[in-house]
Amino acid sequence: MNRILPLLQSVFLAILVSTLLNGCAIFGAPTELDDTKGWSAQRIYETGATAMAENDYDKALGYFKKLEARFPHGKYAIQAKLEIIYANYKKDDPVSTLVAADRFIKLHPNHPNVDYAYYLKGLATFNERGAFEKLTGQQINDRDPKALKLSFEAFKELTQRYPKSRYYEDANQRMIYIVNTLAQHEMHVARYYMNRKAYLAALNRAKYVLEYYPKSESVEEALMTMISAYDMMDLTDLKNDTLRILKTNYPENPLITGKLVKDERIWWKFWDSL
Repeated sequence: MNRILPLLQSVFLAILVSTLLNGCAIFGAPTELDDTKGWSAQRIYETGATAMAENDYDKALGYFKKLEARFPHGKYAIQAKLEIIYANYKKDDPVSTLVAADRFIKLHPNHPNVDYAYYLKGLATFNERGAFEKLTGQQINDRDPKALKLSFEAFKELTQRYPKSRYYEDANQRMIYIVNTLAQHEMHVARYYMNRKAYLAALNRAKYVLEYYPKSESVEEALMTMISAYDMMDLTDLKNDTLRILKTNYPENPLITGKLVKDERIWWKFWDSL
């Protein structure tokens, strides 16, 4: 009996320890200590702002989100919402930036700094590029223009709603850049079709540039593409009509001056060398 009692005690102790450990697993890990407990809204905001200044955006987001949750009303909470947009932008997280910007615009449409939310919304996708594109250095006009169109719409809304905004001029310049880039994208595709003798597809791309980006830098090339496509399809009247438009607007163009020494029918293959 004296030998059995210690054995039973050991078994009981093992069961007790196992039960306690399983209990911890059931109820989860201990709650993480909140270093902001008892802090004022101002103190949380200032601590988050310090983290922002140190480029620690994850830490800053943590403070600003706690501030929002604990003090949903007041100037510090509203300012925290703006800081969350910017922190996500600096983290190169366009999706979170757009979500935060749209949320701020919806909740505070009359805020004196709502133009800043529109501006960051435009910036969010202005330079958005995938990992492959960043690695290969692919040109922005060689990729899907969907992100640029989202950016354009945000900047357009900013300039239309707030013509006196401090961000107006920059947004306007970025819109011009986007229009030129989108037009270049269309012409990039048009050249692809021309090289593959898909002349009607190339023609449609060129017409699209004239219709939707008439002030872009790609109009001259679009007209040249149309002339070549019409030529390849033996549509002489349409070719000559487009030539007259080219001559009126671009009298120094090589097709007009006769300086295009190579075969004009395949000009797109050596356009970059002109």
